[in-house]
Amino acid sequence: MQVNINSDHPVRVDEPLVKDLQEYQRQIEAVNEDARDLIEGLSEAQVNWRPTPAHWSIAECLDHLTVTNHELIERIEAAISDARSRSLTSRGPFRYGMIGNMIVRSMEPPVKMKFKAPKIFKPRPDQSLEAVTRDFFAVQDELQRLIKDANGINLARVKITSPVTKLMKLSLGQAFGLIATHERRHVWQARQVKGNQTFPAIETAIH
Repeated sequence: MQVNINSDHPVRVDEPLVKDLQEYQRQIEAVNEDARDLIEGLSEAQVNWRPTPAHWSIAECLDHLTVTNHELIERIEAAISDARSRSLTSRGPFRYGMIGNMIVRSMEPPVKMKFKAPKIFKPRPDQSLEAVTRDFFAVQDELQRLIKDANGINLARVKITSPVTKLMKLSLGQAFGLIATHERRHVWQARQVKGNQTFPAIETAIH
């Protein structure tokens, strides 16, 4: 079965992922593994503990990713659908813009630059461990699905508009890259909480 054929290359649904998407898939899987290791054995109180009132808890770090990715998923899904309808297909190699690449790299941990999360990306406080993990990994599954759905799409030409401002646009490939670096940033942040000298033991953890 062939879909969205262009003059350069027929795109088949049974073809392996293009190189860039394989890498994004690997990075998301690595984040999942790191997140599972992070929360293994933690109590409800521990995941909701904050070093200070101004700092996020482990649960808030993960929920921030859930909330942020949910907003991006809607835009990515729409962009993929639109690209298919307009036959914007290619198997690469892809070249991405310098500014977008800089934005992606700026999110890499360890954190060198701090950014205040926009209101729409604020995490929900005092989430249960069950809810946080359920929602987080459900969104991760959605990201993996979209990576597969994007196979054959021109990752450089298709653009995603930021949920925060219409002035910021990234290519589809950069959007996946930003998601991965942003996830690593906040899982790293959550590990700093867990590694805090005053992080409570299981028997003494309190909200």
